[in-house]
Amino acid sequence: MIGDRMPNPLRQPPPLAVRRLRPDAVVPARAHPWDAGLDLVAADELVLEAGQRGVVSTGIAIAIPEGWAGLVVPRSGLARRHGVTLTNSPGLIDAGYRGEVQVLVVNHGGDPHTIAPGERVAQLVLVPVWTGDPVEVDDLPDSDGRGEGGFGSSGR
Repeated sequence: MIGDRMPNPLRQPPPLAVRRLRPDAVVPARAHPWDAGLDLVAADELVLEAGQRGVVSTGIAIAIPEGWAGLVVPRSGLARRHGVTLTNSPGLIDAGYRGEVQVLVVNHGGDPHTIAPGERVAQLVLVPVWTGDPVEVDDLPDSDGRGEGGFGSSGR
């Protein structure tokens, strides 16, 4: 039954299988026990000129459990200090992907920045996935006054 396979955030989540694709790759880990994200670490050096985009190799592959997805999100310190963030944020890793985890970065800063091997470049957050089906309807139920106000419609 599909309901038995659905993730329940109140239960212990399934483990995340990680495979090193090279001996020096770093297995993702939390900096603190209750952190939401697992740090993704660069396996190679990457020099980013101001305004340049690039791909950071992590040297790992993962098997995200069925019913879950991985979101690759920026590290705020890297963005604050150097203007380096993710090109597609968040990046999405589906449960069926088994290739190398790579991080797409961009340097919004005014100076070149070198990402060194062993540097934490992003975080991986695992989230449960809704697996229902869309249903076309003629009218949508009312909401708490948001209506069709669009961007900024909930106030400042």
